Amino acid sequence: MELVTTIVFGVLFFALIMVSVALHEVGHMVPAKKFGVRVPQYMVGFGPRIWSTTRGDTEYGLKWFPLGGYVRLLGMYPPGSKRDGKASRLAEFADSARAYEWETITPDDVVGGRLFYQKKTWQKLIIMFGGPLMNILIAFGLFWAITGLYGVYRPQTTIAQVQQCVIPADANRSTCEPGDPPTPAAQAGFTVGDKVLTFNGTQITSYDQLSGLIRANLDGEARISVERAGSVVALTPVHTIVTGVRDNWDPGKVIPAGWLGVAPEQVLTTGGPLVVLDDMWTMTVQSATALVQFPVKVWNVVVDLVTGQPRDIYGPLSILGASQVAGEVVTTPDLPWQAKVVTFASLLGSINLFLAVFNLVPLPPLDGGHMLGAVWEGLRRRFAQLVRRPDPGPFDTAKLLPVAYVVGGLLMLSGAVLILADIISPMQLF
Repeated sequence: MELVTTIVFGVLFFALIMVSVALHEVGHMVPAKKFGVRVPQYMVGFGPRIWSTTRGDTEYGLKWFPLGGYVRLLGMYPPGSKRDGKASRLAEFADSARAYEWETITPDDVVGGRLFYQKKTWQKLIIMFGGPLMNILIAFGLFWAITGLYGVYRPQTTIAQVQQCVIPADANRSTCEPGDPPTPAAQAGFTVGDKVLTFNGTQITSYDQLSGLIRANLDGEARISVERAGSVVALTPVHTIVTGVRDNWDPGKVIPAGWLGVAPEQVLTTGGPLVVLDDMWTMTVQSATALVQFPVKVWNVVVDLVTGQPRDIYGPLSILGASQVAGEVVTTPDLPWQAKVVTFASLLGSINLFLAVFNLVPLPPLDGGHMLGAVWEGLRRRFAQLVRRPDPGPFDTAKLLPVAYVVGGLLMLSGAVLILADIISPMQLF
């Protein structure tokens, strides 16, 4: 029964991701139609059609391979300029793609200004940003529902646990033994329930601030004052020690940092939109950091798969792997049902936010690549106006097709590797 439940909720999560992808494409289609661009196709999935219907001049449909979707905007490639002499191989490649698209463009489309390349720079930016914006809005809605209705466990400046000794990293135990040195927190005289007020003269307003100060302190002296039973107590000055901790922006990376030996009280707190936006900004920076290291992380997945090592829980997942994790969340006995719902929704929100950040990478064929092309086109035209030169015309995005094919090929290869890894060696979170 547990296996069936895992599969059912895994499939449900996968379906919700596909809904998110479909809404991403709606985010492109709506402003495109608003600005008069002809949209011949809106499809969810790839490959042969399962079903389709035509409304107006747009065909809406589903395809057999539910690994994404697309909306076709007519006129992405402007007409090519005339050349004297033989064209280069790259130019011939661009012209071939351009000719294929122009087979479906009619004179009325050109005269009526219904082609993407004919639109103003700000309109192109809105059209291409519409997709990522849709994912951001989905993520915001999910996180706001979680934070506003249920709450998020957040660390407080009140101490919930004081570790008494420093246990060697290679020791397979969690209890102190004779000979283990005391932690800086134990030496300082911390007790459970202390509320940290200052650290080396700095007023403490949050545990995140305190954690940052401790990390940055390395093995320096720490003078700490706490509130205890209504009184201010200056603890014994100590030196923090250097140890390996998870990087805040890249949890898969261990960095040297100062360590004290305390754990904060975790309180379930609700919040409003500003709190959600602050949380989402932190996740956005983490997602951007992960994207920069994505090729290396995929390679590490390959190495772990070949050598039989367990998957890194901070490594990348495919959509299949994420769906499996979501299914396991529902069946784990360690969480109450409310926490399961929240975790399920939080995973979906995190994936939507990651999709937004991923699509804003300024490389074709991603949305960010098209946005970069539009910005470059606008700058060229503005410069031409300033120096009183003729309008250089639209930027020929067809010239970027070789880059688009290379990037697209690498993404497909990475996706295949991650799917294979999620089948052979799934990530174990519970």
